[in-house]
Amino acid sequence: MITASLIALPFIAAILLLLLPGNLSKWAALTATIIQAAFTAYVIVIFNINEHNSLLSNAQFIIDQPWISSIGIRFFAAIDGISMLMLILTNFLLPLIVLSTWDRPINNSKLFYFLVLLMQGALVGVFVSLDGFLYYIFWELALIPIYFIVLLWGGENRVKITFKFFIYTLLGSLFMLAAIIWLYLQTGDLHSFGVDAFYNLNLDMVQQRWIFWAFFLAYAIKIPLLPFHSWQPDTYNTAPNAGTMLLSAIMLKMGIYSVMRWLLPIAPGAVMAYADLVIILCIIGIIYASWIAIGQKEIKRLFAWSSIAHVALITAGVFTLSRTGFQGALIQMLSHGVCAVGMFFVAEIILRRRGTYAFDKLGGIREKAPVFASVFLVITFGSAALPLTSGFIGEFLLLNSLYEYNFWYATFAGLTIILGAVYMLRAFKFSMLGAAEEGSVFQDLSFTEKLVFFPIVGLIIFLGVFPQFIFNLTDESVKYLITEINQHLATGL
Repeated sequence: MITASLIALPFIAAILLLLLPGNLSKWAALTATIIQAAFTAYVIVIFNINEHNSLLSNAQFIIDQPWISSIGIRFFAAIDGISMLMLILTNFLLPLIVLSTWDRPINNSKLFYFLVLLMQGALVGVFVSLDGFLYYIFWELALIPIYFIVLLWGGENRVKITFKFFIYTLLGSLFMLAAIIWLYLQTGDLHSFGVDAFYNLNLDMVQQRWIFWAFFLAYAIKIPLLPFHSWQPDTYNTAPNAGTMLLSAIMLKMGIYSVMRWLLPIAPGAVMAYADLVIILCIIGIIYASWIAIGQKEIKRLFAWSSIAHVALITAGVFTLSRTGFQGALIQMLSHGVCAVGMFFVAEIILRRRGTYAFDKLGGIREKAPVFASVFLVITFGSAALPLTSGFIGEFLLLNSLYEYNFWYATFAGLTIILGAVYMLRAFKFSMLGAAEEGSVFQDLSFTEKLVFFPIVGLIIFLGVFPQFIFNLTDESVKYLITEINQHLATGL
């Protein structure tokens, strides 16, 4: 019941929120997300990292109930080390995202927080589902709330930009749906959408290749990877900052997680065949997005482009098919999520105080708000992968995995060390440093804003100094994933 409860709680809270007066909606949303975070902490405590079984190595809290028995659809879900990490990312960041909206007036706040909770439930569903049909439902459901959040509370040109975002993601998802249905039809007389049944299929290379592209297009758009990225900068810039946090910190991780859970074990031969192509696209994306970020004139758009560069490196590490690459990708997903919430909240506060994102109208903030500037500096260091921050651990492992795979890939991907430092320090310099305009006012962090930033700063430092907890949590699942891939490759040979 634990897995089912984690899925159900946000949905129940969303429905109950609609019954409350509008002025209580943000309190209800915050309470619901804190309860979900506390429940997740309890699950972490009782999660046995050394447990072994025949399903995903250390999958626990399994729920497997018939749903539509006549066509083999089950409510099949569980939590393993990889899912546990994604639940930490989702459920620990949601209270901070809700708190980030605390001092901002929101029209129709009841609907806004309803959509936020609905999206939380869908994200949890994606990360624990082990039935392909159930997984697809949650995958599509996660798109609906963020679509309306951007459409209703977004900025200029939001209708056009949101429509483009919707079409991109929906089109990619249709290819994935076709692949899921085809895999279902290959599972024998007793058809099943279960991930275990999909893993047991012995597909030839022709079948694996088209399955690869059907899944990969959906994931590449969601992540997003070059050249499927064009929806992202405009959507991030137009979305309200809470929506941008949901997209950057959590939703894009759906694509990387799904590559590891669904694509790699089902079509490992095709993954091997196309790994170099994907890694090269990722490296081009790292350099291109970083270069564009350096040239940005607005801080929020700079953060949007930096996100593309970071997730491209994570994806490249995954496609090395190595233990180091998987572990680096997992901890970097967590680190990037934490830093992304911090970065976009920095942009939100600057907009509130100065009314603009433009660098040429900023500067001198450090003199007026030293606590805010100090917090931003720590987030800058985390994003730029300074040693003893969370970003360093993941980036080091990812570049190491690329070095072991191909020296030249690591050399060009390693430019992220320089380019990332350039665009993040540039953002800090133009926004925080310099002399303040005479008579300008910039209030330092309020109590509520500190409640958002201080946990983020704490996590950046804690994960940088004590990353072993994450490695212990995910290691059994990573080893199982590698074993599953190698077994399929050996069978194919």
